[in-house]
Amino acid sequence: MWTDTHCHLDAREFDADRDAVVARAAAAGVRMQVLPAVEVGNFATVRALAHRHGLAYALGIHPMCVMQARDEDLDRLRDALREARDDPRLVAVGEIGLDGFVPGLDMATQQRFFTEQLKIARDAGLPALLHSRRAADPVLAGLRRIDTPGGIAHAFNGSRQQADTFVALGYRLGFGGAMTHERALNIRRLAAEVADAAPVLETDSPDIAPQWLYKTAAQRAAGATMRNEPAELARIADTLADLRGWTREATAQRVRANTLAALPRLAALLD
Repeated sequence: MWTDTHCHLDAREFDADRDAVVARAAAAGVRMQVLPAVEVGNFATVRALAHRHGLAYALGIHPMCVMQARDEDLDRLRDALREARDDPRLVAVGEIGLDGFVPGLDMATQQRFFTEQLKIARDAGLPALLHSRRAADPVLAGLRRIDTPGGIAHAFNGSRQQADTFVALGYRLGFGGAMTHERALNIRRLAAEVADAAPVLETDSPDIAPQWLYKTAAQRAAGATMRNEPAELARIADTLADLRGWTREATAQRVRANTLAALPRLAALLD
């Protein structure tokens, strides 16, 4: 049984066939998904989806959404976490972090929201799902300042030194579709070499399609899509197994242990 530790099942790309997406995932052995929120406006949605489909969720404000967020949204996050503290399907604070890739995102605003959300995670005793695109060092700086209960560095694509530092601070590293691309040499090398206790699996659906779903620019111009979905996680797991020289059974056992170490509240849902 696989766990997709990062899936945006609430995304509009799934509006036409969301129930079928969940069914295909279960048929592929992906029985658990963690659905991170990205803004206060979808807190109720991810919570409702998690309960409807027997999944898990996280609440937080994504760095790409903070420019439209208000300071009061941090209070709304605190209140939402407090109201859901006895909900077994709430497993983390997320998706939170910093983004140094998308133009037009004010880093000072991102830093302020990130710092406050780390404090909220600390106070709630919940792990965090971290976004750190081209921002691993400032994200690590925040983790050094604020002692959180660990979590996952989602879609990790930093250096080996940064990877080791995340692990030393109690975080696991999320590997997904990008790892399957033969040209993604850095990610594939990291997936092969990081500590056994580091890797967890994710799809980031509907984004970060694996290599077998990739379409050329011409195909996309003609209307083809590269929608990723959680059912692909089982095949992504095979890539991790190949890179590390593990059997599929050993991969399943190791990844499950890492996932539960990162998100302990999942244990009650996976028994």
